[in-house]
Amino acid sequence: MADEAKAKGNAAFSAGDFSAAVRHFSEAIELAPTNHVLYSNRSAAYASLHQYSEALVDAEKTVELKPDWPKGYSRLGAAHLGLGEHEAAVLAYKKGLEIDPSNEALKSGLADAQSAASRSRPAPPPNPFANVFSGPEMWAKLTADPTTRAFLQQPDFLNIMQEIQRNPNSINVYLKDQRVMAALGVLLNLKMHNTAGEEGDIPEASSPPVERKRAAEAEPVKEPEPEPEPMEVTEDEKEAKEKKLQAQKEKEAGNAAYKKKDFEKAINHYSKALELDDEDISFLTNRAAVYLEMGKYEDCIKDCDKAVERGRELRSDFKMIARALTRKGTAYVKLAKCSKDYDIAIETFQKALTEHRNPDTLKKLNDAEKAKKDLEQQEYFDPKIADEEREKGNEYFKQQKYPEAVKHYTESLRRNPKDAKAYSNRAACYTKLGALPEGLKDADKCIELDPTFVKGYTRKGAIQFFMKEYEKAMETYQEGLKHDPKNQELLDGIRRCVEQVNKASRGDLTPEELKERQAKAMQDPEIQNILTDPVMRQVLTDFQENPKAAQEHTKNPMVMTKIQKLISAGIVQMR
Repeated sequence: MADEAKAKGNAAFSAGDFSAAVRHFSEAIELAPTNHVLYSNRSAAYASLHQYSEALVDAEKTVELKPDWPKGYSRLGAAHLGLGEHEAAVLAYKKGLEIDPSNEALKSGLADAQSAASRSRPAPPPNPFANVFSGPEMWAKLTADPTTRAFLQQPDFLNIMQEIQRNPNSINVYLKDQRVMAALGVLLNLKMHNTAGEEGDIPEASSPPVERKRAAEAEPVKEPEPEPEPMEVTEDEKEAKEKKLQAQKEKEAGNAAYKKKDFEKAINHYSKALELDDEDISFLTNRAAVYLEMGKYEDCIKDCDKAVERGRELRSDFKMIARALTRKGTAYVKLAKCSKDYDIAIETFQKALTEHRNPDTLKKLNDAEKAKKDLEQQEYFDPKIADEEREKGNEYFKQQKYPEAVKHYTESLRRNPKDAKAYSNRAACYTKLGALPEGLKDADKCIELDPTFVKGYTRKGAIQFFMKEYEKAMETYQEGLKHDPKNQELLDGIRRCVEQVNKASRGDLTPEELKERQAKAMQDPEIQNILTDPVMRQVLTDFQENPKAAQEHTKNPMVMTKIQKLISAGIVQMR
């Protein structure tokens, strides 16, 4: 509840309605009297209204509640500055910078305060009585003298002396007050005479009000602005306030019922709250949440629409608008029966995110987009049409029209993404078109979908062979032979790979072929790992320099497998 009042205050402040902001922050403070942020915000609102005394009280309360919060000192400095208390403002800003030295707002405020202080200092000439009124010695002297001791019982005299102590230059304003003249004589150890030449003219504690009024009239330093009369509240305003309080009680009752899953009761409470106060859209969003739980999605959407419309009229907090839109989007998701139904839900979530980027809303948007995509695939799924498209692709393949064949195989896969044959056929097309990486990806997908489909291995092995990755191609063919040991296409593939490997072993490669093969091999992570392995580097050194150690290495199958890979890659040659 305090958060809602705070949100209203923030909205009013942003709209420039500072009086409304003060009112909302005051309501929030009543609900959360120890929340330092609320006092800080109200201080800012008061300062915007040039009510710096009230701003100072709230700023001091902020610092009292949260002395390690830099912004509190920023509010304190601003209030002092507004009151013309430049030195106090400087001290406040410096205190805040001790806590957060990099705070730009405090730095800027300090610069303004110091500038104002420097401008104000040279204006008045030095007061010769400045030292007389400083420190506790002043009060001690006034208390010791029997005449001035009586004045200390008079509140207006105390206020005058405190003002002079704060600002000695203001003494000129009060010199017509005989009490001030008497006090000045005591402080200067001089016998002061009044203008009538009689001491009896100095007002005593029991002096009639007329004399005190005369003294008070000598205080025109600052004419206090007429204060509002907050006690005179109209009956309509009282009734409106009572209704708001009752509405909040109904909301609390609705929240309690919602937690207990008593949805009908919760709806009744939220509806009563709306009847009492139509300026709080949280009653609508809460009722929408109940409708959502009950599966009454249309009613939920209606309440959310009302909340958004009313919220914009009231300039409610953007987070509240976002909450209403998110609930509306959730209701649309619940109503979705086909992929197109998700469009309005996705659009609603996107609108909510423009109001406030909430992680929960972002997740709901991502989930809705994924659900739409999955449903589109399900709606498009048709194995019969998929087979027809694959056959059309086969016809174009036979005619060597490979781009057209790819188009039909792709449509076949959209209709049936689980068809391993379509992936195999499209891989063959990509191979013919020289798009070897795309073909390899399709061949891998084919094997993933159906590991027993041998054609996938022949496609992959052929692509790896064309990419001159003979060792990898050999491994692929051998994997295929596990499922069909007599498959002639796989056996032929292994034979071609062995020929290429032996060609490298015998050193039959031309310098260009060797250079190309070595360059390609150096890009292979497996080859890179072998060459950077300290053990293998020692093995290679032994093969060159230590025949006895090399003989021992040949007995290690793992070492020889790696050596063979290096030979196939053209990195190592056996002589």
